[in-house]
Formats: sequence, C-alpha cells, structure tokens
Amino acid sequence: MQSILNLIRWQNLVMIIIAQVLIKYAFFEHFNALTALDTLHFIILVIATICIAAAGNIINDIYDVETDTINKPDKVLIGKQISEKLAYNLFFALNIIGILLSLYLSHSVGKSSFFSIFVMISIALYMYASYLKGTVLFGNILISFLVAMSLLVVGIFDILPVMVPENKPLLSPFLDKLIDYAIFAFLINLIREIIKDIQDVDGDYKAGMNTLPIALGRDRATKIAFAVSMIPIGAVIYFVITYLYQYQVAIGYFLLCIIAPLIYATIKIFGAEHQHHYKHISTIYKLIMLFGILSLLLYPFIINLNGNA
Repeated sequence: MQSILNLIRWQNLVMIIIAQVLIKYAFFEHFNALTALDTLHFIILVIATICIAAAGNIINDIYDVETDTINKPDKVLIGKQISEKLAYNLFFALNIIGILLSLYLSHSVGKSSFFSIFVMISIALYMYASYLKGTVLFGNILISFLVAMSLLVVGIFDILPVMVPENKPLLSPFLDKLIDYAIFAFLINLIREIIKDIQDVDGDYKAGMNTLPIALGRDRATKIAFAVSMIPIGAVIYFVITYLYQYQVAIGYFLLCIIAPLIYATIKIFGAEHQHHYKHISTIYKLIMLFGILSLLLYPFIINLNGNA
C-alpha cells in the first residue's frame, strides 16, 4: 500500500486537496459568494481532481523509469515494488473514475461541456509524460499550467455556473483573486521544473531528452531559472503593497513565509553548482507553494474582500 501511495505522490495530492478546500471554504464560503457546489458535489470535484492528478503521476513514473534509474535509483518503484502492468491498470482506472465523476459534476451544475476540461487535462498529462517532458521548456510550461488549473477548476465549477450579468460585479473579485493564486502557482512550479531538469540532467541526457539544461547547458539554464525566480518576488511584493498594506499580520506572513524564502531560493540558484544544491532549492520552492496555499487562511480572519484586498 505504501508503494502505491508513493507512486501516486500522495503528498502532492494532499496539497491539491488543501488548496481546493481553502479556496472553497476559507475564501468563497467565508465571504458568502454565490456558488454552484454543495458539500457533496465539492467532494466529488476534489476526488475527480486527485484521480486525474494521481493518474498523471503514475504515467510519469512509468515513462521515467530509465531516467530515474540514473538520477534517483533508490526511488524507482515501477518494475521493483510495483509491476508495470499494475501501474498501467491504476493509471486507466483513475482516469476513468476522474472523467466519469467530472461528467456527472458537469451535468449537475448545468455545464455539460465542463467535463472536457478533465479530459483535456488527462490527455495533456499523458502527452507530458510520454513526450513533452523531454522538450525545451514546453513541457515545463505545460505541467505548470496544469498545476495552476488544479486551483482554477474550483472557480470554474463553483463560480462560473452561477455567474450572470447581474451578479458578475460581485463574483468577479473572487475569480480575480483565484487567478492571482493560479499565476503564483504557475510561476513557482515553472521555476521548480527548471531546477529539477538541471538536477536530473545526467539521466535525461542518457535517455535522449532535450530539456533546457541539455539544449543550452547547465550554467545557462541556471541563469534562466534565476531570472524567472525574480518574477514571483516582484509579483508578491506588488500584491502585498497594493492589497495588504493595512493588515500587519498578513504583511508579516507574506514577508516571513513567502517573500523571504523566495529571496533565499533565488540566492541559492545563483550559487548552485552540485546536484544536492538543486535538490535543496526544489524543496524550498515546494514549501513556498505550500505557504502560498496556506495564505488563503488569512482571508477569514483579517482580510475584507470588499475593502482593499
């Protein structure tokens, strides 16, 4: 059982669950936003999301056996603890469950076409694992966009079905803030993907991939990661100055838990040379992502959506 949990990367799935729950209950519900999903249907949305995400993690591991054998042999599961046949069966089963649940959910909110979002995400995850992961930046951008979609999908299914011209001014701020968080998730994951490519360059090269550090060299890829890492720093500082300047607790949280780690990680990128350096930086960005998600808890306690936030 532990092997299967590791295969689906349960820690990442837990982060998705936390993010979606906070978006729904610490953000939408707290401010009494008009929403389409009751608790049961929201649970179905969460389950559908983590099924598709888990399937994506499985197919990624199936295609990564060769590179992982070189880059991290102690973490290879396929062919050792879990057979390839079982992995494929889990991949298909989770995709089917996720898509069927999304089909039901789409009909429930009166937007039948919405289930195609999950179908496209499932296809995109397969394309990423089977081919696009080994391309210059495109795979990084795609997987980062899909991470952002795990947040946006809550607004798509919970807000858009009930939005009409009459209530659009009231509901638009919720989507605007959600888009801000999705952009942040996109940028943090993009940097992390570049860092992971640099970390795994040896195995990726032997597998015939053409990732950014292979195409341009490790040093240039590191400089690109450094340059991109400046964007979320500036964006978060702008967000704090523009929207949170009245809330000292919020300012303190963002400074200590998000801005400071972002600056620390950026400095570490500039001086990174060895594989363990990049692994450390990747872990820091994962923590930054978690702290960014947890910042949604600030809304119920100190931030007034109709004020300056």
